[in-house]
Amino acid sequence: MSTAQGRETPAVQAGVAEVDVAIVGAGLAGTALTLALAKTGRKVALVDPHRTHHDEFRAEKIGMAQMLLFEKLGLGPAIKPLVTPMTDIHVFRLGQLFRREREWEFGFSYGPLVNGLRAALPPEAPLTVGKVAEVSTGPDRQRLVLTDGSIIDARLLVVATGYSEAIRRAIGMERIEESKAHSLSLGFDLAVTPRQSPYPAVTCYARNPADRTAYLSVFPIGNRMRGNMFGYHTVADAWTRDFRANPQEMLLEMMPEIAAQCGNFEIASPVEVRQVSLTTTMGHRRDGVVVIGDAFWTTCPTPGVGINRVMTDVDRLVSTFIPEWLETPGMAADKICAFYDDPTKIATDGSAMRSSIYAKRITIETGMEWRLRRLRNNTARQLMILGRKISQRDELRTPSAA
Repeated sequence: MSTAQGRETPAVQAGVAEVDVAIVGAGLAGTALTLALAKTGRKVALVDPHRTHHDEFRAEKIGMAQMLLFEKLGLGPAIKPLVTPMTDIHVFRLGQLFRREREWEFGFSYGPLVNGLRAALPPEAPLTVGKVAEVSTGPDRQRLVLTDGSIIDARLLVVATGYSEAIRRAIGMERIEESKAHSLSLGFDLAVTPRQSPYPAVTCYARNPADRTAYLSVFPIGNRMRGNMFGYHTVADAWTRDFRANPQEMLLEMMPEIAAQCGNFEIASPVEVRQVSLTTTMGHRRDGVVVIGDAFWTTCPTPGVGINRVMTDVDRLVSTFIPEWLETPGMAADKICAFYDDPTKIATDGSAMRSSIYAKRITIETGMEWRLRRLRNNTARQLMILGRKISQRDELRTPSAA
């Protein structure tokens, strides 16, 4: 495989580096894996074409389960300064306040999060800025040749290149499209600040399946209130163009019940858009190479399970598989396949894919089965809302004890 020389200055001079693990791709998965392995004393080389990760609209919120995975891997001190915690989320359904969620969540911007993790890399595991010109793999050693002539010789190669295809194709892996243009995510800043917002955070579910919208999430990132909306349009749809041109007007029309309470959805930034397809991988069961995160499978951000899937990959490799693999000679496919066949990984990947598909169907499908499911769910929610209102009314009527 050949690639053009990047414009950034390489971080190393030509030579040969021998390491336990070479990781290509310094996004969230690759950088977190490098940090966690370095903490265990492994010799790691992390390669990426750019020293600084560019601004990119991707996942912008995680839950406590994901934070606990970061902490388990020893990454808590690096992650916590980069996120904004929240624990009081007002959930609106059917145009009314449905419940208040008291679980911890954490808002962040993807680019600064990745760059913060890169800054935490120890001197013995620095980021190598460069592009891979050639890659060869086998049952014993893996070899990367960079465009500046540097060579990285490793026992194991980890591909963490996200949606990029160059390395995957050079190795012989094929991406299989399970659902093209499956969902659309939109991100924007609101004009209201966290101090001005009446709620610490809000999740508002769309009411009309014809809107092809799942929900809007409003939450703080630093001193900004950020909006993420998830739905099932495509980038080319007229709806998407209209929303980018007039987001406030369309939000007021779709979700009038909370508009005034969120500053009437005045938007303070351009609308960012990200189209996501559901994909899997073929040809990954081979000697010497393991592929993780979005480089392996891509799932929909609507159910909020993507980072959990990525960090589960990292956790299983660090806590179980890489230590076991390095204890014995060779790195044949039978070793690597133990990772892909791991029950925890299979369950996490499968659940993420199923929830991605279900979230779309329950939102937009018009067949009788899905209409009945929505009716059943909404009836139960209406009864819960009614029960809460009756309980609150009774509390107000009950005189306080003397």
